[in-house]
Amino acid sequence: MHGYIPPDRFFPYLTWNEIAALPDRDQVVIIQPCGAIEQHGPHLPLIVDSTIACGAIGAACDRLPEALPCYVLPPLYYGKSNEHQNFPGTISLRAETLLAVLHDLADSLYRAGFRRLIFANAHGGQPQIMEIAAVDIHARYPDFWVFPVFIWRVPNETKSLLTEIERDRAMHAGDAETSLMLALDPDHVRTDLAVCEYPPDCAELLQTKGSLTYAWLTDDISRSGVVGDATIATVAKGDRMLNSLAEGWRRVIVDVFRFVPPRRCT
Repeated sequence: MHGYIPPDRFFPYLTWNEIAALPDRDQVVIIQPCGAIEQHGPHLPLIVDSTIACGAIGAACDRLPEALPCYVLPPLYYGKSNEHQNFPGTISLRAETLLAVLHDLADSLYRAGFRRLIFANAHGGQPQIMEIAAVDIHARYPDFWVFPVFIWRVPNETKSLLTEIERDRAMHAGDAETSLMLALDPDHVRTDLAVCEYPPDCAELLQTKGSLTYAWLTDDISRSGVVGDATIATVAKGDRMLNSLAEGWRRVIVDVFRFVPPRRCT
């Protein structure tokens, strides 16, 4: 059941007695991987975001000092994916549903004495929801610190491995995700079906990605469901991305463990 997560770091393998006996539960780092079940073009499975979330977190946990208390919850496989709703197979939660799940999860952890929670989100369609939930949870429990972190935003070298156009315009099922899936789950990557497709330029300033954007559904901007170039993905790049993400996430987890609340950080 633990998948990519080291078994000794998998929260559900603990008994309630073991959880009750954990020392300094307010210092224990709890990680909630957040993914999605959504289309990723003709060459990748629906489970890409969930795989990447668990793969990166699992690899990071392998690098943690044994004495650092950190446990990983089962992944939230479903997310807010309605931008992909017109592609068969996508399963989406409403924003209100996902927010409710995150709040209920936090309530349970808080009652158990935990005070440090990371939302490790790998789906690009829901960082804002993670951020809203984190603020609202902290507002409800001022001593509960919640860290909403997009899986790709930790220090890592992925951008240096991509072409300029991939860095600027790719968003979904392109080189980065395909390469990483080749490293994590090559049996479910159909490289023979990989395509390259970028969104059209429809305005001078407004773009599908960046600081000036507009609301779109994926089928507005892509026939294949791919926004990027999956044809140039390689396992070598994927291995480097995974290694880099694992180290970046290790650093973030250690930072969360060492985190000093701002009122005491003087």
